[in-house]
Amino acid sequence: MMQINNAGSNAYSYKPLMEASDDDLIEVVSTNTLGLMICCREAINMMQNQPRGGHVFNIDGAGSDGRPTPRSDIFAAYGATKRSVVHLTKSLQACDAELRMQDVKNVIVHNLSPGMVTTDLLMAGANTKQAKFFINVLAEPAEVVAEYLVPNIRSVPTNGSGKPTYIRFLTGLKAYSQIFSRFAFGARRNRYVLED
Repeated sequence: MMQINNAGSNAYSYKPLMEASDDDLIEVVSTNTLGLMICCREAINMMQNQPRGGHVFNIDGAGSDGRPTPRSDIFAAYGATKRSVVHLTKSLQACDAELRMQDVKNVIVHNLSPGMVTTDLLMAGANTKQAKFFINVLAEPAEVVAEYLVPNIRSVPTNGSGKPTYIRFLTGLKAYSQIFSRFAFGARRNRYVLED
């Protein structure tokens, strides 16, 4: 059995963090962190009682690598919650972590990193020069990302390693290469949004 957990909200708020309402911050944290934790907990509880166990895949997002997220708005909260996804997964799967301490050996928790996907959430923030640049250079439609992720996800239970994996669509090397191509050759200009 497999479960993919993905929760992402920035409350569709693009105000600076110091101007964000309590309700906006509560929505971001309760959706991105608490929502994913609850889904993860329920999947583990269900899978541990099955003979073959299962695999839980937690999807991270901007900020999950610990680097600051672009712009100084609600993305600071968004990035912090996505960093928590990586920490949660590591905390569950480290050699002395929770699952082993609870004698759960047949459930493995993994991370998925789709990179920038042209979702409504991403595109709603395409209103600055910097945002437009990065969306055009780094973002891909969901179908393109899925073509890469789905076969990799499906191969995990059959590879026999029984170890957690971190599957990344947009690697650092790929991102730097695409940024270089943009500066050197003008590649990927105006792909999704018109730049100034």
